[in-house]
Amino acid sequence: MHYNWKVIIVFVVLNLFFGISDQRTGLIIKPEPIQKFESERFANTVLNTEKFKGLEDRFNRFLVQWQIPGASVAIAVNGKIIYTKGFGYADTVKRIAAQPYSLYRLASVSKLITAIGVMKLVEEHKLSLDRKVFGPNGILNAEPYRGYPDPRFEHITVRNLLDHSGGWSTRWGDPMFLQNVIARQIGKPLPLTDLDFIQFALSRKLHFEPGTSSFYSNLGYVILGRVVEVASGMPYETYIRNKILIPLGIYDMCIGKSKLSEKARDEVEYYELPNAPTIEASDGSGEMVAKSDGGNNIEALGAAGGWIGSATDLLKLVLRVDGWPFPADILSAKSIHDMVTVERKGFSPLGWRKIAGNGDWIRTGSYAGTACVIRRMPNGVTFVVLANSCSYIGPHMPLTFAAMLGRELQKVDLH
Repeated sequence: MHYNWKVIIVFVVLNLFFGISDQRTGLIIKPEPIQKFESERFANTVLNTEKFKGLEDRFNRFLVQWQIPGASVAIAVNGKIIYTKGFGYADTVKRIAAQPYSLYRLASVSKLITAIGVMKLVEEHKLSLDRKVFGPNGILNAEPYRGYPDPRFEHITVRNLLDHSGGWSTRWGDPMFLQNVIARQIGKPLPLTDLDFIQFALSRKLHFEPGTSSFYSNLGYVILGRVVEVASGMPYETYIRNKILIPLGIYDMCIGKSKLSEKARDEVEYYELPNAPTIEASDGSGEMVAKSDGGNNIEALGAAGGWIGSATDLLKLVLRVDGWPFPADILSAKSIHDMVTVERKGFSPLGWRKIAGNGDWIRTGSYAGTACVIRRMPNGVTFVVLANSCSYIGPHMPLTFAAMLGRELQKVDLH
């Protein structure tokens, strides 16, 4: 058979440059370049001085008190990382110590990452916070985002998804953790994709008029992942990595896996309570598994709760969106102001979890085996704590970390 090699070479080059079309959505998928870099590895001995001994003793006692096997901490003052430390174990069986570069599931801290990506697209003039998401003039205006029975879907804006006012309440539970129910409803076997969850939501009515109330919604941020894809012309994870993380020297952060057997290098083990119930595996195998080991669908949570990362890398990112002059922010002052300004009582900031009038910003994240918190304090101190268990208080664990470490840092001379 005779081949026209010139034609073949041109075809290959075009595919590499422009990407391949996703037949489901028409999105042009641009292949992600292979990165050979690694994030900077901060060791336990870096910037570790005697003045932190009291804090370290208190932190170790805290982990024992709450039966948390391991955690990593990173602290910055006035934009400079001054302290990094791993406490306890990343893996108790193999006796692998937690390190500042250990990777953890970030849970809902992923929402802050997504919000940063959305604001970056706004600054690139590819999105608007007031742009409609669904409908003929919406961002997601083609199949499979059509055929919804509730016309109020066409009222949802990008801002509504960011501040949890898209129209979904938690009255009947969080759909992102009801995969078996949804699989039966849509007649599709597990595992479900993010698109399956979105299509299920589109087939039902909204719980309230978008923009009139605010209820915490993982689903809204899952939809934002698709918004980022369409606006940027590349897969969600690729856009976040290539346009935000990699330029900052952050290479290890990525969307994680549901099964511990597939976890990334340097990723910790996750620990639930001894009597924690098992659930049906999210992969459709029918096995009864721990939520932290194949039960929760980490891949589908994606933009809402799928990222993994280290305390040091996460701190490096937050320092570039904190509104302070050093180091220079990657977003404009207006974008950062929009993210932390809550215009109506009872609504949420964009990406962040709690914003106090004195400049105390907090982002938390938790699910089975994971507790994470970022705190940007008004005195110029910013810290990150990532842990491989959330103890028995579950979603309250991150704020407990934030309060304890905030108190202890007041006892340390950081200047």
